[in-house]
Amino acid sequence: MKMAPKAKKEAPAPPKAEAKAKALKAKKAVLKGVHSHKKKKIRTSPTFRRPKTLRLRRQPKYPRKSAPRRNKLDHYAIIKFPLTTESAMKKIEDNNTLVFIVDVKANKHQIKQAVKKLYDIDVAKVNTLIRPDGEKKAYVRLAPDYDALDVANKVSFLCHELPNSHPLGANDVSVCDQSLTC
Repeated sequence: MKMAPKAKKEAPAPPKAEAKAKALKAKKAVLKGVHSHKKKKIRTSPTFRRPKTLRLRRQPKYPRKSAPRRNKLDHYAIIKFPLTTESAMKKIEDNNTLVFIVDVKANKHQIKQAVKKLYDIDVAKVNTLIRPDGEKKAYVRLAPDYDALDVANKVSFLCHELPNSHPLGANDVSVCDQSLTC
């Protein structure tokens, strides 16, 4: 019995030819491009607007100011001194309200915070006015659970010495309410 002749195996393509075919295929793909079906963007307005580009935050190498500016309007600067006039005393007794002369630049929120910090009392509301002499007067209404008369006595409100800069306060003149002993 004779065996059938073996089928000749095709010789494998030399590696150079294979590499060349691969390179040609890649070249064709590059020429054609990956996105063969690109859709055109529909423009809905004739006005061209520049696209919003990336804007990075500034990252300075050194601070432009050596130290932050000190807040000159602190709690002690806001409240100058309490008023101890007859009408102010009447407010203390009748309306549970303390009367202060405050800095002209201070607003009601700042006055409220300053009174809360300095005298450790809760404030219901603050009314302000600017007097004809240019000073700002603040009527500080206390919360119902505080008594203005007690607070005034506690913080020696009624025997308050006016500052030397004040016209009445030269030579430490003491202004007292005569009805209450100091």
